[in-house]
Amino acid sequence: MNVLIVDDEPPARERLTRLLEELEGWSVIGEAHNGQEAVDFCARQRPDVVLMDIRMPGMDGVEAARHLSVLEQPPAVIFTTAYDEYAVDAFEAQAIGYLLKPVRRPRLERALLHAARLTRPQLTGLNAPGTKPRGHICARVRDELRLIPIRDVLYFTADQKYVTVRHKRGEELIDESLKDLEQEFSASFARIHRNALIAIAHLDAVERTGDGGYVARMKACDVQLAVSRRQAGELRKRLRRQ
Repeated sequence: MNVLIVDDEPPARERLTRLLEELEGWSVIGEAHNGQEAVDFCARQRPDVVLMDIRMPGMDGVEAARHLSVLEQPPAVIFTTAYDEYAVDAFEAQAIGYLLKPVRRPRLERALLHAARLTRPQLTGLNAPGTKPRGHICARVRDELRLIPIRDVLYFTADQKYVTVRHKRGEELIDESLKDLEQEFSASFARIHRNALIAIAHLDAVERTGDGGYVARMKACDVQLAVSRRQAGELRKRLRRQ
């Protein structure tokens, strides 16, 4: 079974590598220093298991695991962490594998034997109130994972099962709900219609149309999005606060 080790601290990666070398049937095929490197590696190499630190600069382990769940065949993920009461309680509540640092061989062996692929609901369940939102949205494009920085997202629109994310370099389909996106990114996005969320930072103006309706005009594209009358007043207030 092939394993990827993800940790921003070289001694931690070295320790896990040594422990895995002592276990029959397990092979370390790579290392990553942060979550984004882990996502890129997994999209190319498809390891069976990822041992992933939680707290890392840039993209943390929980966000990386959420992006990996988009893969057609996602790896099993085991989190490694220094003692953190909330993290441990959250992992146990969601039935997610974890290892406390410093990692010991017997515990590592048991965790590997019970490693399982994580579901989207399990990973979403780790996001307690106050947890920082993701820094990226992940889209699966054929056999690749495409990471889109949230700062580059202009808006999300829903059409039946899928949501389209429009960003500075184009648009992609993602398998997420507007409801979940609105809850996670409420500080920087606003619902303008039942089928659309808009990034306040990229909003240029809210204008009245000839028939008495409203549209949102964007800074970075020519698209005008319909705004419901109920949302127009609040959207203008948020625009003025920018």
